Amino acid sequence: MRTTASLLPARDLLRALQLRDLTDPAQGPHAVQLLFDDVLAALTDEWGCDLDVRRRHPLVAVEDNYDRLGYAPGDVTRDARYSRYVTETVMLRSHTSAGIPPVLRDLAAAGPRPGLDVLLALPGVVHRRDSIDRLHVGTPHQVDLWRVVVAGADDPSPLPGRDDLQQMIALLVQAVLPGADWRTVPAVHPYTRDGAQVDVRTPAGWVELAECGLIADHVLTGAGLDPARTGGLALGMGLDRALMLRKGIDDIRTLRSSDPRVAAQLLDLSPWRPVSSQPPVRRDLSIVTDAGVDAELLGDDVRTALGADAEDLESVAVLATTPHEDLPPAAQHRLGTRPGQVNVLLRLVLRPLGGTLTDEQANRLRDRVYAAVHRGPHVEWAGGEVQRVQWAHSQHE
Repeated sequence: MRTTASLLPARDLLRALQLRDLTDPAQGPHAVQLLFDDVLAALTDEWGCDLDVRRRHPLVAVEDNYDRLGYAPGDVTRDARYSRYVTETVMLRSHTSAGIPPVLRDLAAAGPRPGLDVLLALPGVVHRRDSIDRLHVGTPHQVDLWRVVVAGADDPSPLPGRDDLQQMIALLVQAVLPGADWRTVPAVHPYTRDGAQVDVRTPAGWVELAECGLIADHVLTGAGLDPARTGGLALGMGLDRALMLRKGIDDIRTLRSSDPRVAAQLLDLSPWRPVSSQPPVRRDLSIVTDAGVDAELLGDDVRTALGADAEDLESVAVLATTPHEDLPPAAQHRLGTRPGQVNVLLRLVLRPLGGTLTDEQANRLRDRVYAAVHRGPHVEWAGGEVQRVQWAHSQHE
């Protein structure tokens, strides 16, 4: 049973639902749509299959996001620290795979015709708790690509297998990064068998592009489909990462930038031409917080604290974590730590994509982050006494 405190506040839900989906042409053009279209064309042209693009609402049933895909009841990813629950049974999807069970149920209800061969494509924004750096954001874009095949009544040909999965990977990589080298690494997913991670070679080394596998029988059975006659391929890809690799962009925040110099380059797939970069502004914070808090949870708290100003944040890094018990007595006294708490050295790197930050502006952002993540009795503000009064007042409330 989730407590009220673990549910997403109404203001955060509203902000999430108002976020622009860069994959949706109805919300304006974007290069990610062109890349998505290239991938769909590459697959359907080779297979000669039908195409069914589904744009589903980001609010989904918890059952579809987890249970019907095969996630175990105790899986850590279900924890409210990592998933965004709206009610006990509804959440903001943590992956576009959450749309697959209802689509398969639709196929079953319609009576899947023998000989059916369809590519299900489900793009959209997903919502998760993640670390903050140049490659990660709490609201990335994903696409699930599932090829579903129903054997014909008199057709002895087998359903798609490993060779077909290898072909799908090759087609995908060629569409995203023409000519790139790729490899697969075994991976386990609750909704596939023979699962694999797809990596591509870049100048910086191997980078993950997608996850894939053969559709697991239990996913088909749970939707009302016969796995003896129905099967196929399942692949999920991060569209932000794919576009960044294609255009040579090194900062994921660029994809949503409103700077005209940046936005104009996000209407095609031409190589990225860097605009003038602002110098980074670093702020190191020594905070007290509960043990077990990691970079992902801290990153989510920081995003929430900064709201729209989180766009100015390039990264949040945990430089060091020291449990209360390992601190010298003098440090315990100075910080006011208690058993079960840790002292975390946190580094914020602030770098607006357009414009600059003054020291005063950077300090204000630093203090907002500090107030959101610090759990100790003693405070160290970048500013003056006014902030101390505000802190005391907020803690009293």
